[in-house]
Amino acid sequence: MKVAIVYNKKTIDENDVINVFGMTTKEHYSPKTVEKVTKALEKGGHSVKVIEGGMNFIDDMKDFMPKVVSGDRPGMVFNMAYGIQGKNRYTHVPAMLEMLGIPYVGSGPEAHAVVQDKVMTKIVLQKNNIPTPGFWVFSKPDDTFDDLVFPVIVKPIMESTSMGMKVVENWDDLRVAVAEQIEKYSQNILVEQFIPGREFAVGILGNGANIEVLPIVEIDLAGDPNKIQTKSDKVKAPLDKICPAKLTEQQEQEMKRICLESFKKLGINDFARVDLRMDSQGNIYILELNSMASLGGTGSYVHAATTAGYSYDSLINKILDAAALRYFGESYIHPEEATPEKIESQPLRAVLRSYLRSHLTTNEKLLEHLVNVNSSIHNAEDVNKLGNIISRRLTHLGFESQVFSEFDVGNMVYLKNHTSENNDVLLLSHLDTWYDNRDFTPFYKVGNKLFGSGIAESKGGLLVMLSALQALRFARKLKKLKVGILLISDDSLGGRFSKKLVKDTSKLSNYIIDLKWGTLAGGVATSCSGVTRYNIDMVHVRRPNETIKEVIPDMCRKVIGWKKISYDYSDARVTISDFTANTSFGRAPEYGKLSLESRYLNHEQREKFDSEIRKIAKKPTNSKLDVHVIKQVTRDPVEKTQKIEEFYEIIQKLANLSEIKIGSEHRFATSSICDVYDDKPMIGSMGPIGSDYRTPNEHILRDSLIDRGLLLALTLNKCSALSKESSK
Repeated sequence: MKVAIVYNKKTIDENDVINVFGMTTKEHYSPKTVEKVTKALEKGGHSVKVIEGGMNFIDDMKDFMPKVVSGDRPGMVFNMAYGIQGKNRYTHVPAMLEMLGIPYVGSGPEAHAVVQDKVMTKIVLQKNNIPTPGFWVFSKPDDTFDDLVFPVIVKPIMESTSMGMKVVENWDDLRVAVAEQIEKYSQNILVEQFIPGREFAVGILGNGANIEVLPIVEIDLAGDPNKIQTKSDKVKAPLDKICPAKLTEQQEQEMKRICLESFKKLGINDFARVDLRMDSQGNIYILELNSMASLGGTGSYVHAATTAGYSYDSLINKILDAAALRYFGESYIHPEEATPEKIESQPLRAVLRSYLRSHLTTNEKLLEHLVNVNSSIHNAEDVNKLGNIISRRLTHLGFESQVFSEFDVGNMVYLKNHTSENNDVLLLSHLDTWYDNRDFTPFYKVGNKLFGSGIAESKGGLLVMLSALQALRFARKLKKLKVGILLISDDSLGGRFSKKLVKDTSKLSNYIIDLKWGTLAGGVATSCSGVTRYNIDMVHVRRPNETIKEVIPDMCRKVIGWKKISYDYSDARVTISDFTANTSFGRAPEYGKLSLESRYLNHEQREKFDSEIRKIAKKPTNSKLDVHVIKQVTRDPVEKTQKIEEFYEIIQKLANLSEIKIGSEHRFATSSICDVYDDKPMIGSMGPIGSDYRTPNEHILRDSLIDRGLLLALTLNKCSALSKESSK
């Protein structure tokens, strides 16, 4: 299942809100706890993304969550967001999720709104005859109540985790405490009758008939009935916990009864913590409920769950399961899906995903470094620089390199992590980019999108490759795989120099994977257009005494004719670029030139298009143009074969198990996969999800570095296993 963890940072920045307005939250989860929850869910086999609950929250949800209306299986949100600012902060993320139609862990906005307001909570408890201490609400320090009895405890009505709590014994101290808290928290203040005695916390897990009351935790007050546990105590020096609490059976049952009753009457979902006090006569009073019980390791909720026999990982997954049962009426792992293959592969998926996610920031920095190397075609020095960067990284992973020198375009590099002649799998990518120096765009980031020259065509794929191999080494799998990597330097020239090298290395490989970008729909290439590139010159030389004629209209008519060749084909294209023309009223020749690229699905289309291009070139014009068609590059198409379909089905199964959306697509952009030895199982576009290639807006999606890295790593591992099986 896809699970998004939504949380709020400790500080507000410009990416969270438009303006800072109203009360800001004093509650937040530490990055360490968010990381623990993330790892727990990943160990449970889930695909996890961590999202900040700010103003970009909806866009992040839209990019990550499955589209149930299109037939995808639902995902869920594990809500850890206390909100950013304003009143009823707990309600903000759940309300937005309900608007989006996304299931989530925890209570709805209506329950959070009541529970976060301590006064409303106490009113509901009183109306349902659930014992709670008497209370008074102060809106200003000089408010007076005739029935107020000391001692009382003072606290803000909308805060949690014991913020601002203080016990006072007289009116003077009370007015000072109220004034301090109004100034600090900008809200009304709850003054509650203080109950000397013992303090308890009761954790509740589940819903309806499946509710579990966790073992009761007693906060060790060291025999002092007047002691309280403050916010500072909880953070810096938590009081000891006694679990299970030493209670009579009757006391335990009564405490559990009123906690369950309050949980249900307040409409809380999935999990909560109830705080109570017991006086010297054994009377029990509910102080408050926390509809987002802390999942921090030192908290009473986790402590109770541990006593009940849960590990931290199993507790987090149990909470998720409780929410899934509430929404779907059954566990999120359907019995028919728990196949031996799923169970066997789950630990590896969890290890790989956890590694990739935890190294995402580091990998993003490496990607920035790669993109900022301007390896444009013919910039051989920087192409070699990029090759050296990649080679050094791969050397640390146990790869040895063989360099094939090319003076014009930069060196090509072939690397292996084994000494055998044959590879289980060959990874194909390129070091050069199509851009001229004047068109080069350095790396930059906007939200979840990473921009830069070549980031989708090659450099994002190089990063996915490196991260997948690093994850496999971390999982102690890499040494068992026989991986070959070929990095060419002339992709922008259509593989003019690398054709033979690609064919020779692919002949020695059982599976071939190309690392160009995947489409926004998760597409991987199971077929690929071939390409022929032409340089076309059009010249008109006037003879003596010849009438001056306009030649540019004739040139344009030819361009239109060439473009029309592919109009009736949805799977083919003829494109024109770099069209320039010069004319003169003197004796100099009129001249035009352009680049023409023909893309086709099969060899039959290629021959037909070539014939049409040359026919239009030879067609007479009024200005008697002399047209020269020079073929520069030809790459064969990749047509879908049975072996390709079988390879795709293998990857599709791995993607389904990992909650990664992919689809089989035809790719118009060519690559070195077009030069692979015939009849090999091959797949293209296994790099990150991207778009707008060869434009200033070329980009990839940051989060796809995790999913595609995981998918590539699992595919490499599977290819190795299949190679071993076939060799037996």
